[in-house]
Amino acid sequence: MANKGDGGEKATLHVRGESHDLNVLKASIGPDVIDIQNLYRRTGLFTFDPGYTSTASCESQITFIDGEKGVLLYRGYPIDQLAEYGDYLETCYLLLYGDLPNQEQRRKFDADITYHTMVHEQMRAFFQGFRRDAHPMAIMVAVVGALSAFYHDSTDINDPHQREVATRRMIAKVPTLAAMAFKYSLGQPFVYPRNDLDYASNFLHMCFSVPSEDYHVNPVLARAMDRIFILHADHEQNASTSTVRLAGSSNANPFACIAAGIASLWGPAHGGANEAALNMLEEIGTPERIPEFIARAKDRSDPFRLMGFGHRVYKNYDPRARIMQRTAKEVLAEVGDPNDPLLEVARQLEEVALNDEYFIERKLYPNIDFYSGITLRALGFPTSMFTVLFALARTVGWIAHWREMISDPSNRIGRPRQLYTGPVMRDYVPMSQRGAGLGDQVHDTDRNPES
Repeated sequence: MANKGDGGEKATLHVRGESHDLNVLKASIGPDVIDIQNLYRRTGLFTFDPGYTSTASCESQITFIDGEKGVLLYRGYPIDQLAEYGDYLETCYLLLYGDLPNQEQRRKFDADITYHTMVHEQMRAFFQGFRRDAHPMAIMVAVVGALSAFYHDSTDINDPHQREVATRRMIAKVPTLAAMAFKYSLGQPFVYPRNDLDYASNFLHMCFSVPSEDYHVNPVLARAMDRIFILHADHEQNASTSTVRLAGSSNANPFACIAAGIASLWGPAHGGANEAALNMLEEIGTPERIPEFIARAKDRSDPFRLMGFGHRVYKNYDPRARIMQRTAKEVLAEVGDPNDPLLEVARQLEEVALNDEYFIERKLYPNIDFYSGITLRALGFPTSMFTVLFALARTVGWIAHWREMISDPSNRIGRPRQLYTGPVMRDYVPMSQRGAGLGDQVHDTDRNPES
């Protein structure tokens, strides 16, 4: 129940015969929250919230999502406006500093990012330690974390100047490292960054140019790549962002925190959704088979699920999906067949989802992953690179949240509590008095280097 107290709105908790007034903290937009910071001290109780779906872990001014209305705002700006009229580096500035840059701020920010695009030359040899068939995300977790071993002058989180340098270095160097991971998987030579190119064009050049031929970046593809970066730049307190904040709460260096975020993003339930959606479209194959798979999706006994539909947060149309749909059409019209059967499968599946009562009742609208896989494939990237591109784009969001957390005077090391349901206290039993038990045999597969 809620009532008004002297300090504003209060929520009253009745438990074990006692009443406790808890402050209600006001949000600028979105749900207000009940302040339970002192709940344990006052009641001896914790709250139980697996997955933290009803818990605000921090106060933030960066990104707002209204899942019911399908709204995504970066610092108050709608995502569709930023993707339509802005570009990625402008969006980076906005996420980091709170406002869109003026002309001079933008010029200086671009110059600072460009200055840091190269990586230490010894990192080229670092890549040689990975197997030829290493997954690019495995490489990214390692090499981004290894930046702290190369750039000691930007790891002191208590120094505002070093935090700024680390910020620019990561935004500038992660595309270079991502392109190197891609080239390594292909067995092609690394390509140095070109500082005369814009951010997205430079990345495409590092990925697809080779020393033996001239390569000219297609501006349509560069614009699509830039838009994809904007759409993925931040998404509030998701698993990877929360991981970055939790790692950062221990005062770990920023490179280690971003590496932790990449590791979290690697999970198929988080960053791998666009690959799963593309695999599903390829499994369906042609529009004629759509009714068969729709029927399977509705059958609870069938393990098949429509990937790219529905979202943990959005209970309406994902605002990024419309932009990605248009981007997919532009890319396919430029480099591929606009009548690509997979795109037609996607179009018809979307039409079904928006008109079929089964999907409407369950609010299973298409999300950004539904179209991004098709777009990235048309750009020339294999599925193993999809999550790497996601990580590249999300780096600025992670950094923005890390910076906000470091500057928050109320920041404390993260320490979730638990509901313990294990054995109560018991005494140690000597080996001679223990009964026979069944144990799982452990096989040391590491003895075989090919396992």
